[in-house]
Amino acid sequence: MGPTASGKTDVAVELVTSLPLEIVSVDSAMVYRHMDIGTAKPDPATLARAPHRLLDIRDPEERYSAGDFVRDAQREMADIQARGHMPLLVGGTMLYFRALTQGMAALPPAHPKVRAAIDDEAAEAGWPVMHRRLAEVDPEAAGRIGPNDRQRIQRALEVWRATGKPLSAWHREQESGAPAAYFLMLGLLPADRAALHRRIADRLERMFAAGFVDEVRRLRSRPGLRRTSPAMRSVGYRQVWAQLEGEKTAEESAEAALAATRQLAKRQITWLRSQALSACIDPLERNAFAAIKSIIGRRMAR
Repeated sequence: MGPTASGKTDVAVELVTSLPLEIVSVDSAMVYRHMDIGTAKPDPATLARAPHRLLDIRDPEERYSAGDFVRDAQREMADIQARGHMPLLVGGTMLYFRALTQGMAALPPAHPKVRAAIDDEAAEAGWPVMHRRLAEVDPEAAGRIGPNDRQRIQRALEVWRATGKPLSAWHREQESGAPAAYFLMLGLLPADRAALHRRIADRLERMFAAGFVDEVRRLRSRPGLRRTSPAMRSVGYRQVWAQLEGEKTAEESAEAALAATRQLAKRQITWLRSQALSACIDPLERNAFAAIKSIIGRRMAR
């Protein structure tokens, strides 16, 4: 596990070439077909060398939830173990990691009327104001959600208004029964934040040079896809979509995508620091890969 641009894929690819491991992707954007450049999806040559499960399993018009991921990941993990290998879960979608390792909270169903009322309020007041209203009733959830994260603000307020109980309280009430697997949880945490920011900027520059805007343009032409679709809320995609709508210049879109990616990395790092990790490694250190391989090798030898 690690923040965006921390080198998770590179480490994973090297690991599977020397240990009996198979990769399961833990990424909420890479599940979608036709979203390759903006997700930094491994290229065909890399996938031929190190296949990744749970890539390209949904069209971008479709929804994919944490519950979907848990079911899919457990199926893939069982298949990998039946082949005599061990699953190597790699990614940065921390909600998926939490759902898989700690169980899913039994959340209440959607309430369309409540959700519609929240959307009407937000249309007048704006989502940052709705975020402040969420902070009044569920400060714990508000602390984990960004002030412009429309989908998550909407859901947290919906749960509160429909049930009278904060979403954070629902999350604490996990389903009975612990996960039936042991997880060796390795966090890749760069100590040099400036170096991570440079890696993020460099990767984003390569994405735009590789045709990221054209990729979003093609996605935007799909009849069933909207800017509010879950896939298009992914970091980078929503900023480029705004550019194609004429709301931002190319420079403004790139700057907004860079800022959003840095914010994502910050949230990922904050979450990782709150976890009881089996080990924490700085992936930018010279001997990082050797340390990671040694930790996994010792565990597999037991």
